[in-house]
Amino acid sequence: MGAAPFAVAGGIWAGPAYAAPSRRGRVPKELRPGGEYDRYVAARAKADEFSGTVLLAHRGEPVLQRAYGMADKAGKVRNRTDTLFNLGSIGKCFTATAVLQLVQRRKVALHEKLGAYLDGFPAEVAKNVTVHQLLTHTSGVGRPPKMTGPPDPEERAWDTVEEVWEGTQKIIRGLPTQFTPGTRYQYSNDGFVVLGAIVAEVSGQNYYDYVREHVFAPAGMRRTDFYTRPEILAADDIAHSYATDRETGARFDFTTSEMAPFVGLPAGGSYSTTGELLRFVTALRQDGRLLDHATVELATSGKTVVPPEEGQDPLLSCSHYGYGFATHIFGGRRLYGHTGGGPGVGDTYNVYPDLDWVSVTLGNYDSSGTKPILQLERRLITGD
Repeated sequence: MGAAPFAVAGGIWAGPAYAAPSRRGRVPKELRPGGEYDRYVAARAKADEFSGTVLLAHRGEPVLQRAYGMADKAGKVRNRTDTLFNLGSIGKCFTATAVLQLVQRRKVALHEKLGAYLDGFPAEVAKNVTVHQLLTHTSGVGRPPKMTGPPDPEERAWDTVEEVWEGTQKIIRGLPTQFTPGTRYQYSNDGFVVLGAIVAEVSGQNYYDYVREHVFAPAGMRRTDFYTRPEILAADDIAHSYATDRETGARFDFTTSEMAPFVGLPAGGSYSTTGELLRFVTALRQDGRLLDHATVELATSGKTVVPPEEGQDPLLSCSHYGYGFATHIFGGRRLYGHTGGGPGVGDTYNVYPDLDWVSVTLGNYDSSGTKPILQLERRLITGD
């Protein structure tokens, strides 16, 4: 069953649209093809406020899939429902899954200190920071959070996977903690880079290879990967990221700029599609495929309260953070997932376990274009 494409400026390709029965009757009309959600996303794309792909799934089956805008404006390549997008921090869910697999195998303990697994850290870090704190952003490890902006000159010079990995680890290992571990929440990309190093050290595998073999492959995520900058530029199925210049307000191709990193890290920067993220969620919810059911419940349950930042809409801030997954209460319903942001990256996925819905939004504009879509999605799915 298909749907006609929307003809709008800038190029929009509308993928197949699906309607599936729900547990309590049919899918609400607002979430069906042509419904309120579909029309709203199309309108934002027509106004050039959103570029990317969206997917809604119920009971594991797609209800709606759409693609809008351009993957490569210079090359005149449109986004499609199978286009790969930079996931940003959604990649933290993959790293957390890898760590928890090692916990299940009793090779890593959540209460154990960092120094039990890795060398080269200052004593105050090695003897006090725990795996639990790294997973919950309460460790104080690494540099202050850097949401956007160009990488340091040293980082821009790295042009191999090995240089990126070793260089980042060296920087982190040379720093003291920013605060007493366990005393407060502060989002830390570097903390998840350290978790990736634990995965590599304990498993005896390169981090990237471990995640490919033990997370992506079992979930059936055949195209999801950590693509390098040259691979991205040579591909026609990977979306370029279009960031907004803070001074002029104009968008520019961040992927082709000197500021673009060479490769992603355990904190984020892998590439995937909406469909393959649905496969990840499906595998996560199937007992034993990636993790056992009890461990998934542990990971997706809130461990630390995350207050909204100044000026931030509480609706869009995660209420709690678990082990690599953000969790919220909205409309009396629990949901979990993660967001991904950065220059030209605006992603989010949510799992509504009580209602058996999954949503995935991947955008190659800044996250401001994705947030209103998230607001509407939550309201329509929960009925609040």
